[in-house]
Amino acid sequence: MKLPLFPLQSVFFPGETVPLHIFEERYKQLINDCRKEAITFGVPVFINNAMTYGTEVQLVEVVNTYKNGEMDVVCVGRQVFKVLSFEHQMDGKLYSGGEVEFLDVENDAEEDLRQEVLQKVEVLYDLMDVPFTKTSPKQFNSYSLAHKMGLSFEQEYELLQIPKEKDRLLYIKEHLDSTTSLLSQVNRTKAVIEMNGHFRNFDPLDFKDFKI
Repeated sequence: MKLPLFPLQSVFFPGETVPLHIFEERYKQLINDCRKEAITFGVPVFINNAMTYGTEVQLVEVVNTYKNGEMDVVCVGRQVFKVLSFEHQMDGKLYSGGEVEFLDVENDAEEDLRQEVLQKVEVLYDLMDVPFTKTSPKQFNSYSLAHKMGLSFEQEYELLQIPKEKDRLLYIKEHLDSTTSLLSQVNRTKAVIEMNGHFRNFDPLDFKDFKI
């Protein structure tokens, strides 16, 4: 299908609340069209001078409208798409658009895997000494904390392209394992540095049966 496009150097996930400040004339026109015609638009991710994947979003609310026509709006992420074609201006419009193809997303992850990943997120937060709000495994999915587990922009973009929920969770699990391991090493190193110069009790070793 054809969608108006609003390229950004940001990754948005399905179900995510997307706050935007609209100040360019082309996007003022886009938001006004969304209000009048109830259309959705796409936010393709601009990365490495290319736009291949993005997320369809729907306008939820215009929070503020300023005298110069600028707006603060809230949208919500819907579906992930692949960009098939791009045109700088749609017919009769200031904003860009293009043909897109929606990914066939599969929610195939079992609760045990969701529970395991969620526990690893809690461990990460504990290592960072950051408060964590408990979440039910049934309500948890790969997108719900994607921005809050230390993924880089490139990793978030990779996650966006994975169609199966099971594979997305396994991708996150691998990231959490490596990040947690690194943080644990950092914390151990910090503890050793802090102990430097302090008196310590050492275990007296028993050498009775020691042989070379």
